[in-house]
Amino acid sequence: MTNSDIYLIRQYDKIMKFFKLEPEVAGGLGQKTVMDTTVHPPLVSVLEYEFDGWLGDDLLESFPCYIVTERLKNLLKEDSFTGCEFDSVIISTSETFEEFYPEANLPKFYWLKIKGKAGIDDVGFSELNHLVVSEKFLKVLLQANLKNCLVEDYISQ
Repeated sequence: MTNSDIYLIRQYDKIMKFFKLEPEVAGGLGQKTVMDTTVHPPLVSVLEYEFDGWLGDDLLESFPCYIVTERLKNLLKEDSFTGCEFDSVIISTSETFEEFYPEANLPKFYWLKIKGKAGIDDVGFSELNHLVVSEKFLKVLLQANLKNCLVEDYISQ
């Protein structure tokens, strides 16, 4: 990255505000997940999200992946956001989940694939692999349930 690139990014930061998110972790990567762990962050080609619990948020995390409910996916699809796309996800539940939530009906979820760069795209990863979203993206997220998501201002390095 050149000095002029850094200057442009900092000027853009003054116009567009970005936020670092730490979503609810309701489970982990299931056994059917296929990923290349020779790189960091690992590259996932097939995602299974196995629920251990769920507090109800529409955006969930299990490093290095994020999933969203169908409701949130539909809200996000209404705008043209840069840095992400949607894909299918395999959803499963652990024995613990079955024991504590025997009557639970999980909604349909989608894999929110992050492709962008923090502070540039509407959705991206920072150099430390934090999820960073634009103010415009966050406004849509806040129309959903994010009660257990930590939101902080993001300042690019």
